[in-house]
Amino acid sequence: MRRRGLMGAAAAGLAGALTGGPARAGGRPGLALDLVSLSHVNDPATTIGYPGDPAFELETIATVEQDGFYLQFVREGEHTGTHWGAPGHFNAGAALADDLEPADLFLPAVKIDVRRQCARDADFALSVRDLKAFERRHGRIPDESMVILWTGWEARWGTPAYLNLDADGVMHQPGFSLEAVRWLVDTGRLGHRGGTGTDTFGPDLGTDTTYAVSLLVYQRHRISLEVLANLAALPATGGYVLCGGHVNKAGSGSTALIYGILPPPG
Repeated sequence: MRRRGLMGAAAAGLAGALTGGPARAGGRPGLALDLVSLSHVNDPATTIGYPGDPAFELETIATVEQDGFYLQFVREGEHTGTHWGAPGHFNAGAALADDLEPADLFLPAVKIDVRRQCARDADFALSVRDLKAFERRHGRIPDESMVILWTGWEARWGTPAYLNLDADGVMHQPGFSLEAVRWLVDTGRLGHRGGTGTDTFGPDLGTDTTYAVSLLVYQRHRISLEVLANLAALPATGGYVLCGGHVNKAGSGSTALIYGILPPPG
């Protein structure tokens, strides 16, 4: 109830901000806030799947000229391109996509910029010390927030540099340390600061084949936002994320349109 009450209050505040007020660049008349897409476009030419996942495929099966309408057949995994993962993705018996509530998919967001560190070290792991330094500069990370790591990997999308495989086929991508995520999910007024997001394949280091960070995030009934894009448009604090996508029966997650909701100017 506390969780629903908190998110209900946030939604009420957001609704108030969304009505009235001037339009902003990229916005619509009457909206005081901007929406920005944090999703890549799924394109067979550029969409990179996690090793072992099915390839993304599009097949035109109807055209306006021949059939009077245009339609494509889509083949993809639930974690193709920009997506969110449900707790049951790694934990048997945990909530799956159709068990989640809207409050699980609409969250305050903070963005931690670690591009400089990741450019130097592809195996960079965000530490508790880094999180505390962020709070000293930007204020406390709110309870129930989505903590997004901006590694710079989004700029590699569509190229082999995104997978970043070494000569032995080991993937090198930055992520969260297990200690940092434990601090995020086990501290705060409500007992947790929230879930994790990133512009890489997931919150784990690419070298961690045990997925220890993902397991911990999902065990706390959190979602994970992965393969995010356009993170330059999201502020360090004050924004929200709204996660869409189709919900499959007993789904492990969903390919998604993930929107950043920006705070009003000033």
